[in-house]
Amino acid sequence: MSNNNSSEVAADLAANAALLEMADVLGLSTILDQGVSFSVDEVAAAADIPEASALSYLRALLSAGLVAEGENPGGNGSGQYFTPCADLADRRYDAGYLSWSLNANRPYIDHAAELLRHPEATIGKYQRDGRRVAISSRWIGSYGFYPEVISEITRREPARIVDLGAGAAGLLIHLLKALPASSALALDLSAGACEAAELAAREANVQERLTVVNRSIESLIDDPGPVRGADVVHAGFVMHDATRDMNVLDAILRACREAISDNGALVITDAVPYADHPRERAFSALFTYLHEGGMGIALPSEETWRAAFLRAGFSTVTSTTLRMPGSRVFVAVR
Repeated sequence: MSNNNSSEVAADLAANAALLEMADVLGLSTILDQGVSFSVDEVAAAADIPEASALSYLRALLSAGLVAEGENPGGNGSGQYFTPCADLADRRYDAGYLSWSLNANRPYIDHAAELLRHPEATIGKYQRDGRRVAISSRWIGSYGFYPEVISEITRREPARIVDLGAGAAGLLIHLLKALPASSALALDLSAGACEAAELAAREANVQERLTVVNRSIESLIDDPGPVRGADVVHAGFVMHDATRDMNVLDAILRACREAISDNGALVITDAVPYADHPRERAFSALFTYLHEGGMGIALPSEETWRAAFLRAGFSTVTSTTLRMPGSRVFVAVR
């Protein structure tokens, strides 16, 4: 039975997740992420809502401790100002697990009985909300796996970086800012994600160094052009999709290995099934079960990942446990 303290933590986590998801839907995450005081007027304009409604929502954030009363940074004008709480990033990271588990995967929860009774007919029938998946994955990734991946890639000082399944290219844009001499390519199957990546690159003023390609990862088997000459190729939680057919995974890894630079590396961030460390067990169990039962993906074990890299011809393979339960970063060197 939960004690009072854990119950309070659960209540706070649920409230934070709901209020922060609302902020993202309203388009307010950018304002909150700046870490400086903002006005009710700014919130109303960004969310396209009346000022009275913006104030009502901000009062809820204030009462929850997600924002505090702020000061007018310019000293001019009037109106009420707010400032994000100092630990907003920590709260958002924690809330990401709840958001991913209950919201991003809602179709698999709602249809749990059907998935178990008729798995062959039901797997793939229900699709997750891509926006919810992206939001919660970004929140978890902020601390759960991005820091280690960014550190691994930047220390190599690659001239050319490729991200497979890049989405809106947030990781690549961060890397291009940290590595001003580098260029990058973002590859994604979603046309919408590619459009978002091009827009984000322009907003970050890195569009001259970022190429966006609308293609599947599997297309690299026949045409490895996008990864040719790359010093680092990264794939974050997308390569396991290819494990439905290990021959396809082998062919993708082989194509990457043959196309990258002589000292190039393949950096794969992904999950292993049913991690049994006490810190990882619960979330890893859910992550594993949802992928297998909802998507028909049997996550490869750490040993299976290693064997696949070696079959593809990589000389050395290392793996590191990440903060996100069940996640690992594999670095395979040509």
